[in-house]
Amino acid sequence: MKILVGISGGVDSAYAAKKLLLDGHEVEGAVLIMHEYTELSAAREAAGSIGIPLHEIDCRSEFLEIKDNFVSEYVNARTPNPCIICNERVKFRMLYDFAVQNGFDAIATGHYASVTETNGRYALAVPEDSRKDQTYMLYRLPQNILSILILPLSEGRKENIRIKAEEHGISAANRQDSQEICFLPNGGHTDYIESVAGKCPEGDFIDEKGNVLGRHKGIIHYTVGQRKGLGISLGERAFVTDINPVSNTVTLSPNMSGKNTVILSDVVYSGMTPPSEECEVELDVKLRYTAPLVRATTHLYPDGRATLTLSSPQKFAPGQSAVLYRDGIVMLGGFIEK
Repeated sequence: MKILVGISGGVDSAYAAKKLLLDGHEVEGAVLIMHEYTELSAAREAAGSIGIPLHEIDCRSEFLEIKDNFVSEYVNARTPNPCIICNERVKFRMLYDFAVQNGFDAIATGHYASVTETNGRYALAVPEDSRKDQTYMLYRLPQNILSILILPLSEGRKENIRIKAEEHGISAANRQDSQEICFLPNGGHTDYIESVAGKCPEGDFIDEKGNVLGRHKGIIHYTVGQRKGLGISLGERAFVTDINPVSNTVTLSPNMSGKNTVILSDVVYSGMTPPSEECEVELDVKLRYTAPLVRATTHLYPDGRATLTLSSPQKFAPGQSAVLYRDGIVMLGGFIEK
């Protein structure tokens, strides 16, 4: 097959390309230029060490939507995950479009997941190395993209992949994994948001009864569940339990109790067919990228909403995603409203 591989400059994407090449496929790379921090030189070096051509695809105008969404979510007291939005709307869509327009049979990346078929649909599944599972980040990929997506690292373990990459002389073998938001490599999300949206006004910290406790420095500095770095001393520990962008208040409570009910919007379906009428299913849900699975009675609506009743109380924040699984296969997922 002729396969287009997304090359970031890191070891995972580089070894994915090398593995496909060793398997006898015709492989070409593509680096997506999304912002000024795109590691072009590292991607070029990786492709050169593998011995494949590298296409450079300019996605900067498309990526502006991801930046705008990031700012608007924080300003509206939500906690976004820009990688999830980017995977759906920019990264994989741009790879897919380029591949279709240029005669490729498939696209591939170095993500840790696998693609399977279930119920007559394509779906993501947890990889062999579950510690590196990235299905949560990819859950919004549509059927047309999943149908031609190859994930060569689904059966590999990270420590072995680094060893093999070094054995094959891949330049990225010992590069450190990126941990930051790609367009904010030095952190500082609040500075970035204020550079775009203007200074976030100060407001009141309040308790659960509405009593004023002190002043906060702007709602973009806080997220639900936060305990450290609040900038206020109350003589006891305090958690952010609510952020209200209308009243510009941040509610603090001595305890951060979990919730049993989760409301989802903009639900997308992977291993399940979207329902034509209301229905109820039992699934496992992940409420954050690193969260453990929890059993959930899931009520689905045909308009893209869902209500989850959790088997045990959990902590989560509006704007994050909930991804639902059955036997390690992604069934559906959506954005947490409340």
